[in-house]
Formats: sequence, C-alpha cells, structure tokens
Amino acid sequence: MQLGRYLAFLVSLWPGKKFSTSSLQFRLTLELVTLSILGLGSIAIWSAWQMEQNLVAAHKQTLEYIARRFPEQLEFYTEAVSLERGLEQTIERVSTPELLVWVQNPEGRLLARSSNLSRDVLEIRTLDSLANIPDKPQVIRLGNRDIVLCGTPLLVNNQVVGRLYLSQDITGDQQKLQAGLWRLLWISLLTIVFLMVAISQRIRHAMHPLEQMSQVAGAVSADDLTGAKLELHQAPEEILGLATAFNEMLCRLSGAWEQQRQFVGNVSHELRTPLTVVVGYLQSLSRRSTNLSDYQQQALETATAETERTIRMLQDLLDLARADTGHLHFRSQPLVLNTLMAEVTAMSQKVSNRTIRLLMTEEDVVVCADQDRLQQVLINLVDNGLKYSAPDQPVDLVLEQTQDCAHIHVCDRGIGIPLSHQQRIFERFYRVDESMTRSRDGTGLGLAIAKSLIEAMNGRITLRSKPQAGSTFTLTLPLWKAPHDSSYPPSRR
Repeated sequence: MQLGRYLAFLVSLWPGKKFSTSSLQFRLTLELVTLSILGLGSIAIWSAWQMEQNLVAAHKQTLEYIARRFPEQLEFYTEAVSLERGLEQTIERVSTPELLVWVQNPEGRLLARSSNLSRDVLEIRTLDSLANIPDKPQVIRLGNRDIVLCGTPLLVNNQVVGRLYLSQDITGDQQKLQAGLWRLLWISLLTIVFLMVAISQRIRHAMHPLEQMSQVAGAVSADDLTGAKLELHQAPEEILGLATAFNEMLCRLSGAWEQQRQFVGNVSHELRTPLTVVVGYLQSLSRRSTNLSDYQQQALETATAETERTIRMLQDLLDLARADTGHLHFRSQPLVLNTLMAEVTAMSQKVSNRTIRLLMTEEDVVVCADQDRLQQVLINLVDNGLKYSAPDQPVDLVLEQTQDCAHIHVCDRGIGIPLSHQQRIFERFYRVDESMTRSRDGTGLGLAIAKSLIEAMNGRITLRSKPQAGSTFTLTLPLWKAPHDSSYPPSRR
C-alpha cells in the first residue's frame, strides 16, 4: 500500500501528464515496477547473503588450513630447538596483523603467543567467559568486532602439547562488505527509478493509440460521423485490429444516421401533403356544418386542431432533416435586432394577450442573419416562456451588445428547469418529465430547431434556469462589420 502511494506520488510529478490511480497505465506501471523491485530486491538480498557467506567461509578455510598444518611445521622446528622456541618460531611464521595465535598447555598456562598479542588482549580474557571454544572456526562477536575463533588440540609426535587457538579479526572485511552492499543498494534504487521512468514512458507510448481512440470517440458527433476516422500506423496488431473495428463501427453508424435522416425527411414530406388536404376538408366541413350536435362540433374541432398540430410537427421534422443534411437555405443579410425584437414583442402580445417587456439599447445592434429564421426562433422562445409562466407574470426580451457579439435574453419567471435536465433540453422530443409540464402542448422539437437554426447562423444558444425561479435563454450572434466602402443598408423591415 505504501509502495503504491509512493509510486503514485512520483508518477504524478512527471511533467506533461496527469495520471489517475485507477487508470490502466498507472496500474500497469505499478505492477511492472513492483515486479522489478521484487526481482532486484531478491537478487540484492541473495547477493549480500552469498557474499557474506563466501567471506566467512574463506576465513574459516584459512584457519582450518593453518590449524591442520601447524603441528607439521612445529615438528620441523622442534627437531633443532626446544618446544617453546619451536612454538615461537612456528607462530611467528603463520601470524599476521589480523591473525592472532597462541598455545596453552593442558593446565591453561600460556606457552607461546604472537608477538602482537599481550596477556590482556580481549581474545585471551574472553576465553575464561566461554564455556567451550569451538574446534571448528566460528564467527563470534566480541564488543564491536567480528572475529573467527577456533581452538584445537595440539599434538606433537602423538603427544598432547596443549591447545592451539587461532583468532582472525574480520571486522575490516565486514565493513568493506557492508560498504559494497550499501553501494549495491543505491545502485539498485537508481536502477529502480530508471526502470520506473522507462516503463512508464514505454507504457505511455503503447497506450497512445488508445488515447487517440478515446479523443476521437469523445469528439465524434452525429454531424461528423462521415469524416471521423482513427489513423494508426505503428500500433501493435491488437490495437490496429481494435482501431479497424472502431472505424468500421463509425462507418456503420454514419450510414444508419444518414438513413434515419432520409427516412424522417421523406416521411415528413410524404405525410404533410395528405394531412394538409385532410385539415382543409375538416375546416370546410366545420364552416358549413349547421345541423351538427355540440358533441359532433367539438369532435370536429378537436380533429382539426390535432391535424394542424401534426402538420406543424411534420414541418418541424422536415426543417430538422434539411438542417442535418445542409439543405436548409438561409438568406443571411445585415439585420437590425432592435426592429426585429419590437416586431416579435408586438406580435406575441397581440396573439397571447400577455405582457411582454422589451429592454434594449438605443443604439442599433446589427447582425448578419436570416430574418425569418431568427424571428421563428424568438417567437418559439417567447411562446415557451409564456407557456410555462403564470398568466400574471411577464416575459422579458433583453438586447445587449458587447464588443463582438449581440446577446438576446428571453427571461421568464416560470417553473424553471432542473439542473439534471438542462443538458438535454435541446435534444429532439425531449421534455422534462414532470407533472407540471405533461399537460402542456408541444412536440419537443422547438428548442432543437432553435438550436439548429442559431448554430447555422454562426451563433449559439445557452440556458440558465432554476426550479421555481424561471429560465433565461440567451442567443449570441456575431455583430455585422460593414466594409468601409460598402453602402449596403441593414434590413429594418
């Protein structure tokens, strides 16, 4: 757990990329780095243990060899001199600064010793505290030193002379070994950091095609399915196969979406003509009927109203289909918004008999747009505001101008739209599923059409709303910039 947090912190410091601990790249990096640490750690621990064992084994073999050869050399020297003198010569021959040798008789009296060994040396004083001196060399800790110690019986001409003690200080060698192990540890850590960076970069490179797929999938929309395509040339075969399947899926979606557009347009066009004939006959029958009962008259009016509503819905679908295919024609020209908004306000007040307040600057605000289409959008938004507001509540039309854009705000004080529905309010046939809106008329296409028309005029539509506090739809259009040598007047109609 601590290792994962540490690696997450290190990876998060890597420039140019933000990682998530739940991402596949982080998990693969963490797993591979963990395996590398375990592998290198195991090798380092085994190497340290093996080096220490080899060091101790080498010193033990040296002492065993000296202990085995000591009686032979002693016999050689005692042929010409006394035993005590032979012991001194043999000891001087095998002694080194780190190797101390001394011999005691069976009663414990010191017979001979190395020249650098005094009676109060720690090894000799420690003999009294040791219950048994090992016959075979063993590593013993004395104070802050490590020594290899052994004591073996000394036989000369098959007679027991005493006991031979060998002591070799290996503290220096142990310290050198530890210093080497520390160097090995630091090298391992640097290797781990290098492996972590290398593995992270390699996995990032390997995951780049998947990131490209994610970006293409996130940016693709119904309008650019035909042009959306994932181009990968040097990816692994598995990812190339996935990219090929992804591109084929986009092609199938593009074909299905195009068929849906054509179907909607064809059905809307084919049904509108017979329904127009039906509504004509219904209206004619309603005007000429004098002997119908009240129930029959009401049924006739209902049929006429529903048929007209269906025709309007088909016209909306046909406009959307044309907008999707780019066949919806616009007559864009310079247009004074002040005049247009005054006309929309007067028309809506006359039809609805409701209060609509117009707030705008005295300066003319000119944009380049299709007057009929923009008027259709404004009437739609004003109608929405009146429909979802109380009868005594006004709807405000506000015109503002910034440096490059004109902003038209349609504000109501109605029921508002919950935040969870605001992202989908411009989708086709989408309606907020609440009891307060179910009983109201509408096809769910008005806002979708408004969005398509405004975007086709290089503008955008946004929404700010709060339940029970009203909604504000904002249309943003770029200002018209007249050429210096142009005398083309903006439309005021």
